[in-house]
Amino acid sequence: MEIHHEELAEIRRYIENQKGYGLQGKAAQYERYLRVIRKARKVDSRTRMLEVGTGTGWFPLLCKANGLQCKGLEISPQLIEVAMELGAANGIEPDVELGNVEVTDIGTEEYDVIVASSVFEHVEKWYDGLKRVYRALRPGGVLFFESTNKFSLQSNEWPVPFYAWLPDRLRYRFRIMVQGPEIMKLGIDFHQFRYPQLRRALREIGFQTILDAVDLADLGRLRGLKKAVMATAKRNPLARRILLTFMDATTLVCTK
Repeated sequence: MEIHHEELAEIRRYIENQKGYGLQGKAAQYERYLRVIRKARKVDSRTRMLEVGTGTGWFPLLCKANGLQCKGLEISPQLIEVAMELGAANGIEPDVELGNVEVTDIGTEEYDVIVASSVFEHVEKWYDGLKRVYRALRPGGVLFFESTNKFSLQSNEWPVPFYAWLPDRLRYRFRIMVQGPEIMKLGIDFHQFRYPQLRRALREIGFQTILDAVDLADLGRLRGLKKAVMATAKRNPLARRILLTFMDATTLVCTK
């Protein structure tokens, strides 16, 4: 991927969709991130965090507002500008810098936690990016990874059933036909991941412990059919495999 300094229509669309949330509208998502990360390690004011792909910057901003350290790396100058505006409106200055996780040096053993949610599907050289993330984590550090799932019935990337099932080239052609060639600049989902694929890659890179969405599920927060299905998946390996295949996202917490 490249850094594009011109205004991109897909980024502008994303910004417009996010305008109504503000910081308070992201509070529940912020709490969810921390709840999931804390399945693997403690998070407090001494924890050094990095978010890759900050979007509008709400996570680093809420971290700072709550006494936590979180730096941001964002490839879009448009989104960094929005993060600065959102921070100014709330009396907080975000620590977000421009960069591409494929090539930007994010350091060696710098961070205790790295957050990468809804970003690696847009990273062309995703394996290289994950290697940089691994190198930037301290021993015992944690990666919170969340992205697309190849066989989800309804993708969060595009509201068409079975969209994610399409081969990459067909997805590209479809999106270019509908939205124009500019979609290939930061807007397209280059990858639809699968849990087995990610596990293999993360272990190759060096991660020691990998918790998936079933491991991370808190049965006490679920009700009805969702609770019953997740409880079955926790007990039964085949049920787990089937559930993970069709979930709407790949959610993993990995320890170095």
